[in-house]
Amino acid sequence: MRHLYVVIDCSRSMEDQDLKPNRLTSTLKLMEGFVDEYFDQNPISQVGVIITKNKRAEKLTELAGNPKKHIAALKKAVDTSCVGEPSLYNSLSLSIQTLKHMPGHTSREILIILSSLTTCDPANIYELIKMLKSLKVRVSVIGLSAEVRVCTVLTRETGGSYHVILDESHFKELLMLHVKPPPASFSSEWSLIRFPQHTVASLSDQDVKPSFSMSHLDSSSVPALSLGGYFCPQCHAKYTELPVECKVCGLTLVSAPHLARSFHHLFPLQVFIESPAEDFLENRFCQACQGQLKDKNVSKVPESLCLLRSSRKKSSSSISSWKS
Repeated sequence: MRHLYVVIDCSRSMEDQDLKPNRLTSTLKLMEGFVDEYFDQNPISQVGVIITKNKRAEKLTELAGNPKKHIAALKKAVDTSCVGEPSLYNSLSLSIQTLKHMPGHTSREILIILSSLTTCDPANIYELIKMLKSLKVRVSVIGLSAEVRVCTVLTRETGGSYHVILDESHFKELLMLHVKPPPASFSSEWSLIRFPQHTVASLSDQDVKPSFSMSHLDSSSVPALSLGGYFCPQCHAKYTELPVECKVCGLTLVSAPHLARSFHHLFPLQVFIESPAEDFLENRFCQACQGQLKDKNVSKVPESLCLLRSSRKKSSSSISSWKS
């Protein structure tokens, strides 16, 4: 489970037109695609957006697992005026206020999209970097102009990555690198996840009355009363969408498809074993595409994957025999 804050620079340097039509519009457009892909690969994770300009930082969206909410906010941000200088210190401090309360079993990440070559900070940022490191917050930076020394130190100390874009396609490629979750540390804690029961009440039932949803506390644009929803199995608080962390008891509520789509990140593939092709004189053909192996080295599939593939073949043969 990931908690990621994306900090977008909205200083006057974002009006430069090396990215068409300008840096701000191009960044926000790519961010919409990033949010969609992020929640497709990390359905039980959360994202928040922070903008920094005129020496200040403010939250565009809070940490949430609803991609529609973030995309709507990004579309509105196109009309944002780009003024002043960014503040890395204020942006990181604003992110820490929320991330430091996140449970130990989740990853705490910050992605900074920085256009300016300067930052206006009210205090010593190197002391803040030490705090980020102690809180195990991973900070990564994507630069739109050139490499900045403070960003190099920030990413190196917190275990993040720092890249500077070449063009718009490279920008998109660097953004998509952050879709895949980082490796989990062995010191991470465990968490209990429960599957809530979805209840839909019938309008013909005279005893059923509409009730409030806990997810409507932060939003006033959706109707507050509804007949059905997801009920927490521990405290019976009602929510209209998943995944969510229960505001009453703190239990993580997800659906089975959400967990299944995140399952492949929990158990990554084993490292393939590279061997010389001379050892495979009898079988010089790829088992997948049946193409001939012409390279000097061959990446051998781990034994566990071979067993998995053989079991799949047995299951498919049994299905075909059953069909026949």
